Amino acid sequence: MKIGIVNDSVIAVEALRRTLAQRPGLEVAWVAHDGAQAVRMCAPVPPDLVLMDLVMPVMDGVAATREIMRRTPCPILIVTSDVGHHASLVFDAMGAGAVDAVDTPVLGAAELARPASSLLAKIEAVAAQQADARIPQTVVVPRVVPETDALVAIGASAGGPAALATLLGRLPANFAAGVIVVQHVDDAFAPGMAAWLDQQTPLSVRLVEAGERPTAGAVLLAGGNRHLRVDASGRCVYTDEPTDAVYRPSIDVFLRSVAENWRSRAVGVLLTGMGRDGAAGLGAMRTQGFMTIAQDRATSAVYGMPKAAAEAGAASQILPLNTIAPQLVTLFGTV
Repeated sequence: MKIGIVNDSVIAVEALRRTLAQRPGLEVAWVAHDGAQAVRMCAPVPPDLVLMDLVMPVMDGVAATREIMRRTPCPILIVTSDVGHHASLVFDAMGAGAVDAVDTPVLGAAELARPASSLLAKIEAVAAQQADARIPQTVVVPRVVPETDALVAIGASAGGPAALATLLGRLPANFAAGVIVVQHVDDAFAPGMAAWLDQQTPLSVRLVEAGERPTAGAVLLAGGNRHLRVDASGRCVYTDEPTDAVYRPSIDVFLRSVAENWRSRAVGVLLTGMGRDGAAGLGAMRTQGFMTIAQDRATSAVYGMPKAAAEAGAASQILPLNTIAPQLVTLFGTV
C-alpha cells in the first residue's frame, strides 16, 4: 500500500514512519504538513490510504477529508492525538468520508507498541475492505412475505454519521417503526456516536443491549466490535461469528439475520460507504420480499456500498438521501 501522511508535527510524522516500517508492503508515498497540501498531493495519483490528522494550520483534517473525497476519493483514516478528546471532529470527518479513527503513535519503545499495533490493525482492515470491494455479488429476485409490525434496518460506513444525522433528523418523534443501525465504527467511538446522533434527531438513540427488541420511535445503534443480529424472536443478539468477516460489526451479517428471522414488516436501507458490505444482506432482504433502499450516487459521500447493492439488483429503490426519511414515514406512518 502507498500511504500519504498528513500531519504538521515532525515528531508525529516520524512516529508514523516508524510504525509503517514495521509491516512489509507499507510505503510512505508522500508527507503533507497541512490539509490544503494533502488535497494538492492527492490530485495527480491518490494513494491507497491517507493518514489524516485533524488539527492543522491552513486547512484542518475535516475540510481536507471533504475536499479529497469530493475531488479524488480514496480511503482516509483519521490519525490524531487523543481521538476521544476530538470525538466531535472525528464524527465530522467520518461524515465527510473518513473510514475510521485511531490515536497517533508516540515515539519511545514502551509507548509506541499499543498505539502502533492499533494503527496497523486499522490499516490492515482498510486493505481487507479494498479487497472485498472487488468480490462480485449475485443478482437477487424478490418474493412476497406477510406484513405486520415494522423495522427499519440501516447500514452505513464512510460518510455514515452525517448521512444518518440527515436521515434520522427527518423522522418524527412518533415514527411508528423501530430503527436499528449498523455503522462501521470502532468500539471506542460507538457510545459517543450514539450520544451525538441522539442530539441530531427527535428520536431516542442509544446503543443496542443484548436481548432487547426494537421499539417505535427509538434508534438502536450497534456497539462494540461484535456482529449484531436479530434472532427468531425478534431480539437483538451479539455474536463473534463469522470470525472471518472483513467488517466488524458486519452490515451483511445484520441484514441477513433480518431476512432470515424477521416476521413482520421491514425495510432495509444501505447508505454511503466504502466497499461492498451490506450489498449481499440487502439482496437477501429483497429476496424475502422486503423493500430495500440504497442511497444514490449524487448524495453519497462514498459511493461504494450503495453502488454494489444497485449493481447487484439488491435495491428495489435508489433514492437521494433527503428523500429516504419521507419515504419511510409514508410506508410506516406515525403512532
